[in-house]
Amino acid sequence: MKELSNRTARFTDSVIRRMTRISNKYDAVNLSQGFPDFDPPAQLLNSLSTIAADPKPLYHQYSITWGSQAMREALAAKQEHFMGMPINPNENIVVTCGSTEAMMAAMMTVTNPGDKVVIFSPFYENYGADTILSGAEPIYVPLNPPTFDFDREVLEAAFRDNEPKAIVLRNPSNPCGKVFTREELTFIADLCKKYDAYCITDEVYEHIVYAPHEHVYMATLPGMFDRTISCSSLSARTVWRQPACICTTSPTCTGRSTPSTTVRPVPEITTHTSSRFMWLW
Repeated sequence: MKELSNRTARFTDSVIRRMTRISNKYDAVNLSQGFPDFDPPAQLLNSLSTIAADPKPLYHQYSITWGSQAMREALAAKQEHFMGMPINPNENIVVTCGSTEAMMAAMMTVTNPGDKVVIFSPFYENYGADTILSGAEPIYVPLNPPTFDFDREVLEAAFRDNEPKAIVLRNPSNPCGKVFTREELTFIADLCKKYDAYCITDEVYEHIVYAPHEHVYMATLPGMFDRTISCSSLSARTVWRQPACICTTSPTCTGRSTPSTTVRPVPEITTHTSSRFMWLW
């Protein structure tokens, strides 16, 4: 038989899920994967039940490829509140089936085969796989313990020597929990502008930040709205994570075509329910 794809030989199955299986096997404390020990808010479940029983056929059909109008408007309003800048629901929002798909769609939108992508390490396991599956090459830059800061000379060398198409920025970071400061983000933003690179952010933990830290959105920094694709999620630890989004400017919103050719749109039932409870943030 002919060999399978070479690209999949460069990474393994999910290490997080593998650790969960090992933890279950030996009845160990599982620090690799989060499982909430509480139910979702009752209002959310009741609303889902009401919408699911609604006779309107709309709720049982595919939504618009880039997300239902109600969901995009709710997301735009929420992001405008926290980012302090206007977000157009019809130009700047794409709804995907989870932030994992959002990151993959962003990567495939930005990169061509042979491009290079800077990734801070340690990193969430999907970023390397996303890069490889897109035909690009990951360039890893270490976050140095115990504070998980990065060496600015090393980071600039990664840009200068490799001419990357993009950098992946998880803020707050997973798995180390680092919250990037405004000064650090400004330095990264300056490199993106100096070397003409995009910034693909994963900000799923944007609301899990504690004093004295603050969450700063890369897209809000001077000159970065046009260079940033921001990915986030409704929830990071339950099935409710599925309505995630790519928040981007019109030129890079060509990413709308990527979700439509990879998976089907997010179900109307969950997007309509989620759009009603964006205030839970």
